[in-house]
Amino acid sequence: MPEQFISEVMLARFQFAFTALFHILWPVLTVGMSIYMVILEVLWIKTRDASYYHHYRFWTRLLLLNIALGVVTGIVMEFQFGTNWSRFSKTGGDIFGHVLGFEATMAFMLEATFLSIVVFGWQKVSRGMHLFATTMVALGASLSVFWIMDANAWMQTPAGGFFQDGRFRLTSNYEAIFNPNWFWAFTHKEAACLMVTAFVIGGISAWYIRNGRHEAFFLKSFKMAVMGAIVVTPLQIYLGDGSGRNVFQYQPTKLAGMESHWNTNKPGEGAPWHIIAWPDQEKQENRFSIDIPYGLSLITTREMTGKVPGLKEFPKDLQPPVWLPFYSFRVMLFVGFGSFFLMLYTIWAWIKGRFHLDRIGGQRKLLLAWIIAIPMNYLSIEAGWITREVGRQPWVIYNVMRTGSGTSPVSEHLVGTSFITFIVVYSLLFDLFLVFAWYILKKGPSTNPPPV
Repeated sequence: MPEQFISEVMLARFQFAFTALFHILWPVLTVGMSIYMVILEVLWIKTRDASYYHHYRFWTRLLLLNIALGVVTGIVMEFQFGTNWSRFSKTGGDIFGHVLGFEATMAFMLEATFLSIVVFGWQKVSRGMHLFATTMVALGASLSVFWIMDANAWMQTPAGGFFQDGRFRLTSNYEAIFNPNWFWAFTHKEAACLMVTAFVIGGISAWYIRNGRHEAFFLKSFKMAVMGAIVVTPLQIYLGDGSGRNVFQYQPTKLAGMESHWNTNKPGEGAPWHIIAWPDQEKQENRFSIDIPYGLSLITTREMTGKVPGLKEFPKDLQPPVWLPFYSFRVMLFVGFGSFFLMLYTIWAWIKGRFHLDRIGGQRKLLLAWIIAIPMNYLSIEAGWITREVGRQPWVIYNVMRTGSGTSPVSEHLVGTSFITFIVVYSLLFDLFLVFAWYILKKGPSTNPPPV
């Protein structure tokens, strides 16, 4: 390989992007599934319906598999702040390191402490204690989302102190933690976890029903998944809109990059929203676009002619890449609204009486759509993260520290070697996940009597 074929900065970025995109696959289901476990256990204790217990035990297997992959990949990802991003860690460590420490002590340890009771505590602790343990696992998972997204939100909108001599000097924990982006970052991600979980449970249930296996059992979980989607899907659209307006207010370059918006609209004219476009960053224009007139102004400012700064307002070296956030954002939108319309059609089918046990098996196209929605919702999660992180470039701490200044003083050969190692190991982990997941699905639910 020729020397400096690719810089250590780009390799560090690619490695972190790869590990982050792989890691994020697992916590999203852990968060939503743990909340689902709480609901199932409450229903079982309240109704004494053994099917809720059997659902709890079946879905717990997938939960544990996701927790295992999430822990392994999450620890490795955080190590990179020391190995590949030491200058960033030194600069922002006074708050960033503290927040990650809070996640480990408040969230991860809480989840890990009570997980053993969830798995092995049946007939060893009271029903109330077991429910409490399940609730603590769910709380720990959601607290992890809060602290991780809060750390990232601070990178997007740094607050609570000042930068001096290459370091962040913390003056207010409250302002740093509750920075301008924290609410939308946390709620949008939490809702995404719940949305993915609803469509995973619904999609797996649809797969069983479509294949004529345990139809009565999985019709119950399918209905519960639909009810969850009814709540969380429109909520996620609302939170996505709020998150976008927060970006417009605090990160105008990211917003302009996400929308391939080059020219600030003139007074009295509305900025169009590009449904699709061919951005040319070199010429600072779109070669081609299909637009909705006034759309971007209306979405961001709630006014038909509201001013939306274009990328040309900013120097080229401070502009984010356009192609990737522009299209990843649209993938997220497409999947989100596609899931919303699938939810609406499913409600219509339910009202029409097509969810009876003797009719649900005939809804093959609807069931197939729910199965397809599983990978599509994971794709949406990945696309949303790409939009959030690539859109922040060229900053690792927005408007304060450039990404190229945050890496460790290590050679591209060392970073490249570790990157290749991660690709190999993570590929093996993913293969193992598929093997164990298929074993769980093939085996199906157990009908052992619930504990007395």
